[in-house]
Amino acid sequence: MKEYYTGDTYKTPADRRTSIWDSVFLKTRIYFYFMVIKNIIKYNYKYARKGLYTSEKWTRESNDILNISEASGAKFEISGLDNIRSVKNAPVVLVGNHMGLLETLILPSVIDPITSMSFIVKKSLVTMPLLGKIISSTNPIVVRRENPRDDLVKVLTEGAEYLKKNISIALFPQSTRRPSFDRKQFNSLGIKLAARNGVKIIPFALKTDFVAQGKLIKDFGKLNRKKTVYITFGEPLKIEGNGKTEHEKIIEFISENLKRWGVDVI
Repeated sequence: MKEYYTGDTYKTPADRRTSIWDSVFLKTRIYFYFMVIKNIIKYNYKYARKGLYTSEKWTRESNDILNISEASGAKFEISGLDNIRSVKNAPVVLVGNHMGLLETLILPSVIDPITSMSFIVKKSLVTMPLLGKIISSTNPIVVRRENPRDDLVKVLTEGAEYLKKNISIALFPQSTRRPSFDRKQFNSLGIKLAARNGVKIIPFALKTDFVAQGKLIKDFGKLNRKKTVYITFGEPLKIEGNGKTEHEKIIEFISENLKRWGVDVI
């Protein structure tokens, strides 16, 4: 599969221009959301509804969203890609903080060309108009968030099946999307999944508040054009014992990067 980002890092070129249509709409959020929705409609009706939404289509659409973001003024800094490549021939569990919908749309183009992946997502995402059909087509592990015990069993059971098929699992071990990072809310589900299946775990930290959470509709917030989008991946960790040491290392990795980017860590 084509890799859209080569080398260990990707940084939006300094000479990357925004779309003239972004200026026509006075650099509001209109152009960004119009193009994102147009993109989702295209992939939904042309591919997902026809059963043609392949992994390649997923990563291409994801890269389209990154390009739309840059055309709307976003600046990206992505690093640590070689840490994913170091385990290219084996599945891994990837865990990180969760700020908004943007990372869910962007991460596939970064990760999936290196290691085939699937997300753990809440049920409401697969029932969303338009986007829900696309997300369903990526074969995610769907949790209901009604009974934590049932969700745990499902993730550990289905996650094991995916990992045996050489499909990596990406998850956000937080109860909800947050602009800050609460260390106590970051659970050890990823550690449990990796430990039970003898695979390594890769932490990632991200700052995606270029797209703020909306007041009325959570996924349609303002664009913070002065804020850079950061995504960084840490070194793969082998789980030893009960995984408590690795869990703390992951939390520290995320915390240190978020503090460096100016994000509140509780």
